[in-house]
Amino acid sequence: MMQDTYTHKGLRLRMVENLKESGITDAAVLKAMSDVPRHFFLGAGLDVVAYDEAPVKIGFDQTISRPSTVAMQSQLLQVQRGMKVLEIGTGSGYQTAVLCRMGARVFTIERQKGLFDRTKPLLQQLGYNARCFLGDGYQGLTEVNYGPYDRVLITCGAPSIPEALMAQLKQGGIMVIPLGEVDQEMLRITKLGPTEEEWKIERFGIFNFVPMLEGKEFSV
Repeated sequence: MMQDTYTHKGLRLRMVENLKESGITDAAVLKAMSDVPRHFFLGAGLDVVAYDEAPVKIGFDQTISRPSTVAMQSQLLQVQRGMKVLEIGTGSGYQTAVLCRMGARVFTIERQKGLFDRTKPLLQQLGYNARCFLGDGYQGLTEVNYGPYDRVLITCGAPSIPEALMAQLKQGGIMVIPLGEVDQEMLRITKLGPTEEEWKIERFGIFNFVPMLEGKEFSV
């Protein structure tokens, strides 16, 4: 049975203080990350490193991003309560939980079936009401009429801006995407109009993510 002890809460408080010192100012992000038990989303015995400023492997050649990366992407999204957020790359489910705790209506896609089968029930067990889908993140959720979305968050390194995802983003909406094939540049794209010439693109430094891949993966 998972436990959130005083030790875990103390580590989480220290993590949040470090996030403030690193420049995270969004009160909703800081509150969500102080509330969500990050260690619940890691394997047994990894709670000792759950709140360190480092990525952690979660299997299937995937990682849970370092806390500062989760906080930065969440802050760049400028989420308001009730917004519909499409997340590409459910992964461990931690970023999903943070967005849910911020009051977003989260629709999240994972391509790795083994990871999907582990993360979806975990989110449900913890009470995070995200809609989880197994699918190709490049395509979004075109087959299900949940869009358009106020926000799109991509949690893996994309070689290009996926056209299908931009099409599913509302006009005036925001996409946060790490763009690049080796190291990625974090972009915030505001869709001011339907054409690329009408997008506002802001740049927030270089990061390193696992690659965004097409299709579904059923191997274990």
